[in-house]
Amino acid sequence: MSAVNPIQALSDLLQEERERVARLWAKRLRAETYEVDIPGRDLRAPLRRLLDELARLLRDRGDDAVRLWPEVVRSHGAFRYSQSFDPEDLTREFKSLEEVLLYVYGRRNGNSIEPEVAELIAELVWEAHAAAQASYARVLKTEEVRFREAAVMESVLNQVDVGILLAEVDGTVSFVTPPVSRLMGLPMRAVLGARAANTLSPVLSQVNARHLTGEPFKVTDMPFLRALKEKGPVRGVMMVVERPSGGEATLELSATPVWEEEGELAGAIQTFTDRTEAVNKTKALQSAHGELRRLQGRLLQRTRQQALGQLASGAAHALNNFLNVLRLRITLLQREFKAEHLEALDKTVGQIGELVARLQEFNVQRTQEQPTDVPVDQTVREALELARGELEQREHPVHVDLDLGSPGQVRADAGFFRELIVNLLLSARDRMENGGRLRVTTRAEGEPWLTLRIEDEGPPYAVEELTQLFDPLRRDTGAPQLSLYLAVARAQVQRWGGELTAENSTSGHGAAFVVRLPRVHEAAAQAPRGEASRAEVTRPEAPRRFQKTRRVLVVDDDLDNARMMAEVLGEEGYEVQVAISPEVALGMWDRRRFDAALLDAVMPEMSGWELARELRQRSPQTLLAIVTGMDVRGQNRANLALVDAVFRKPIDVGALDDFLGQSEGGAGEGGPAGEAGPEAPDLGPSGIQH
Repeated sequence: MSAVNPIQALSDLLQEERERVARLWAKRLRAETYEVDIPGRDLRAPLRRLLDELARLLRDRGDDAVRLWPEVVRSHGAFRYSQSFDPEDLTREFKSLEEVLLYVYGRRNGNSIEPEVAELIAELVWEAHAAAQASYARVLKTEEVRFREAAVMESVLNQVDVGILLAEVDGTVSFVTPPVSRLMGLPMRAVLGARAANTLSPVLSQVNARHLTGEPFKVTDMPFLRALKEKGPVRGVMMVVERPSGGEATLELSATPVWEEEGELAGAIQTFTDRTEAVNKTKALQSAHGELRRLQGRLLQRTRQQALGQLASGAAHALNNFLNVLRLRITLLQREFKAEHLEALDKTVGQIGELVARLQEFNVQRTQEQPTDVPVDQTVREALELARGELEQREHPVHVDLDLGSPGQVRADAGFFRELIVNLLLSARDRMENGGRLRVTTRAEGEPWLTLRIEDEGPPYAVEELTQLFDPLRRDTGAPQLSLYLAVARAQVQRWGGELTAENSTSGHGAAFVVRLPRVHEAAAQAPRGEASRAEVTRPEAPRRFQKTRRVLVVDDDLDNARMMAEVLGEEGYEVQVAISPEVALGMWDRRRFDAALLDAVMPEMSGWELARELRQRSPQTLLAIVTGMDVRGQNRANLALVDAVFRKPIDVGALDDFLGQSEGGAGEGGPAGEAGPEAPDLGPSGIQH
């Protein structure tokens, strides 16, 4: 009788009885390890995989199977560790395999088991058991090291001042160090293991979390949620909290996403750092600096207000003297006509004109500007900081709401523009004796313009008060200083090519100062200033093509001035019509042809310079002149180039007649007003510029 080949015998057994062996092995293992909590309790699948590998090795590798199968079983030990098997459970598992193989083989061979087969089964099982136990021990040792490292790391994290929060991809908070609870003032265990959107909101509400601006801090503002959404780092988010134990804390939050080796997003880590001390020091420094600037501003404002008050008082005294002379001369004329009375009246009017010119000269001297491209929103914020002390440190404080629309830049002197805003804020404040709120709005008006609006909650202006608000010679108590300042401010804005107005709110409550200025566009800002100015002006190249001027349009919103001008020019032989608004003037211009137009510089709806631009586009060859009581030496060249002359009130009628009496080519001798020769900057007593 030949000896049996154990490799072949065991291979045949597994080929034919593999499923039965796996079933009996799983059944016996379940009975042996009933206390082990195995996920799903699926014992047969891993056992079947081991038997499949053993059958393949016996069939393909023969004697080498005893050496190779332990390598296959090695990973099984690590797998059983993850299923909470003990080393004893692993021993029972392979003992059960040996028993099942001997049982099935004996039953298949009539209860007879050759020693060679029994020895092979025992050797295979022992080698597999040793390999599985070695793998199990290696994993166990690795986990112990990891546990110790984690314990050390957690101990370190508990001692540092920086709090750390870990979040999964779905926003679930999986780990929070104790410093987070300490910094927030609340235990953070409630947020662990749950979606941040559901658990963090009550925590933030309890500590009244908010941004430095005072706006509530929302869950969506958390940097780790933003880092997960944007897949990039989020740094320097500041949050202020009120700890239940008392006191406020300012925390700096930063987050960065965490990536798997394969490039998949694994989660995010967020840090909490206490910046309370640094923020308090910064606030103290800012407060000290702001107080210094406010003191400087109050000193400067007081000095200028005193100067304006003295100027207004002196000007009023001189004007009253002149007006007294006028009234007395008129009384004498009413009693008896004498030529010397008329000459004296004319002389007195000239003296009044010289006084007004000196007042305007004062304004020119104090506005030696250095025009630059000024960012409006930034200047508004700077002006607010200068004025904040005056606004808020009173018995009834006034607070400011900013609604800045990033309208861009204007061409102005930065210092004077900032001073203008400060003084408008203080003027608006003075209208609210019981305090309240100011609303400052900046907006772009299409491409060419922007507006700055300062709206108060004071009583609306009366109609007559609104019309006299910019009149420096008002007689109301306290009015001269304010009106003189507003008149100077309006002239300054006009020099920048804009306008300053006051209006009542459409809601019927409150009023507003409105500054309207030309915007600086990128192309204009990058080009040389001379080129930009020349680009704005379109002038006819050909000489005037008209005979003696006859038809004249007078545009002035002051009806008395307009009528007197029309009457004087009518006696000189001109055909004169009057328009009391730019809108009416444009309608009349479209209906008939005029040889010349005399335009008041300051009108509510549209300035004389803007009207001149409209008329120049419609009738390039027409004579245009500005008639104004303001000084135009600071007016920009683009506006001056639109007109042929500028007359300052009181008007020299003889010079006006010479201007209107030009024949063909006469207007071209002096050139455009803004491009005149050496005489152009010098406005003589008559005020004519040609």
